[in-house]
Amino acid sequence: MKFLKYNWLYFWISAFLLLISVFSLLRWRLLFSVDFKGGNLWEIAFESEINQEEWLVFIQAKSEVTEVNKTGSGSWLVKSAHTGLEVKDNWEAEIEEGYGSFKELRFESLTPSLGRDLLTKTLISLVLAIFGILFYISLRFKNRSFGVCAVLAMLHDSIILLGSFSLLGYFYGFEIDSLFVTAFLTILAFSVHDTVVVFDGIRELSKNYPKSDFEQIADAAIAQTLVRSINNSMTIIFVLLSLFLLGGESTRQFSLALLIGTVLGTYSSTFVAVPLLTVWEKVFKRS
Repeated sequence: MKFLKYNWLYFWISAFLLLISVFSLLRWRLLFSVDFKGGNLWEIAFESEINQEEWLVFIQAKSEVTEVNKTGSGSWLVKSAHTGLEVKDNWEAEIEEGYGSFKELRFESLTPSLGRDLLTKTLISLVLAIFGILFYISLRFKNRSFGVCAVLAMLHDSIILLGSFSLLGYFYGFEIDSLFVTAFLTILAFSVHDTVVVFDGIRELSKNYPKSDFEQIADAAIAQTLVRSINNSMTIIFVLLSLFLLGGESTRQFSLALLIGTVLGTYSSTFVAVPLLTVWEKVFKRS
């Protein structure tokens, strides 16, 4: 099958997804959690039934509180601006007096300065990863075009993943936290790994058939690696889908980020990186 005769379709699909992602990022941006913007995250579970409407009115009346959500397990997540422990102690006393005993499941507090520091380190890690991957692939394949196309495919996945969470943040309140950063960097590695497998097939076939047309070689490499790539990805997708549907609230967004990234990485390694490489080779030969 001639996969690359549909390059125009792959580019249109990618352009459409990128356009939506960039629009969402510019229009609605990303919704950052307390990990980045600073604040308190408090999760509590009441030991007996409470009047939920009355409880929401009570807790939302606190000027420091920014968001209150009930989790799938029945606990409550209270997000607020960064406050001292004295304020938290006062809230505990008021809650216990008005709504009975409760159990504190977790409490996280981060100052705005630490949040900015984490964001800076994340951006530095991303830049270092991009340059490291570009250098390694260019060196391994002894051709700069392989490195550039791999990085472009990786950036394709990154922008669409960020755009997806921008949309999910606007419509469903999904936040960018430290777990998302972990998933984001993991997906970059997965995307590049799959791309390297296809590129390696192209390199080996080019050595064996030096007089063959580059596009034919690329098609043959896709045919050799596509089934294996899909099979590997499906095993990951099934696990992540189960984790997303059945896992706890704290891992749901993390598993969804990995799930979206896995699908994107599987697609881009074959239908973005290779078409870009064939276009590069055509332009290079003409010049």
